[in-house]
Amino acid sequence: MLYKRNNPQINKNGELIHLLSTEGLSKDILTHILDTAANFASVNDREVKKVPLLRGKSVFNLFFENSTRTRTTFDIAATRLSADVYTLDIARSSASKGESLLDTIANLSAMAADIFVVRHSESGAPYLIAQHVAPHVHVVNAGDGRHAHPTQGLLDMFTIRHYKKDFSNLTVAIVGDVLHSRVARSDIHALTTLGCAEVRVVGPKTLVPADMAQMGVRVFNNLAEGIKGCDVVIMLRLQNERMSGALLPSSQEYFESFGLTPEKLQLAKPDAIVMHPGPINRGVEIDSAVVDGAQSVILPQVTFGIAVRMAVMSIVAGNEA
Repeated sequence: MLYKRNNPQINKNGELIHLLSTEGLSKDILTHILDTAANFASVNDREVKKVPLLRGKSVFNLFFENSTRTRTTFDIAATRLSADVYTLDIARSSASKGESLLDTIANLSAMAADIFVVRHSESGAPYLIAQHVAPHVHVVNAGDGRHAHPTQGLLDMFTIRHYKKDFSNLTVAIVGDVLHSRVARSDIHALTTLGCAEVRVVGPKTLVPADMAQMGVRVFNNLAEGIKGCDVVIMLRLQNERMSGALLPSSQEYFESFGLTPEKLQLAKPDAIVMHPGPINRGVEIDSAVVDGAQSVILPQVTFGIAVRMAVMSIVAGNEA
């Protein structure tokens, strides 16, 4: 499935009306989302965790792929914005009977949908939807194929900014199965736009795309070299369900070469933070001692995801095409 190379995310006034990718978004727009999320982060600490910004709006969560963290945090975010939230059971929907994606969207639009949150196995599916909805309807990409996962990228940026304050002096390493990772692409686009000093991609040659260097990153095929002196280490899950053919000898051998252990983490800066988009495969890409250690910010990432998704939905719903 193809997506348009121009930017359907932005209206004629330069405002965000859909969130489809971090690619093509300006530093000002990314910073606006992060600043808005910072304002929402305090909602978690209130006795009443709701604001009325999406009161009367209908948010439809369409997850054509399995998800726990992303779907749940979108549910929570929309509910805290006071929206009416509808999460479809795709396995029992008409889509399972052969209804086309656009027919599904047309029927739900007829039920007065205002925001579609879409996760799909086909790269470009959210772009296709965005091109066929009415001007008042907004689309948020919750992950499409190998292409993009923009809200995960944004919550990663929020996490980094929370702990490190400024991007301009940071060295960030993204480690693991970059080939199949939509998160890695979203992170790279956001990090480079926000002015990160150096972005590194670390992994075996079979799991690092050949065009990575063209994205402005340094490529390493050795973990020790790749994370040496880093401020941030983002570990990626091995996506075995997306692999075709034998790209790795075994999970155990992968862990020995590219698994992050406390000993290997010592090569990064002493105050380096460790991130992971989840789900975590303990003992495959990362040791339990690191997951549960003092430098891990994996659980705060999940918490920050609610505020970031609140920010995205409130921003796109406030702008018209």
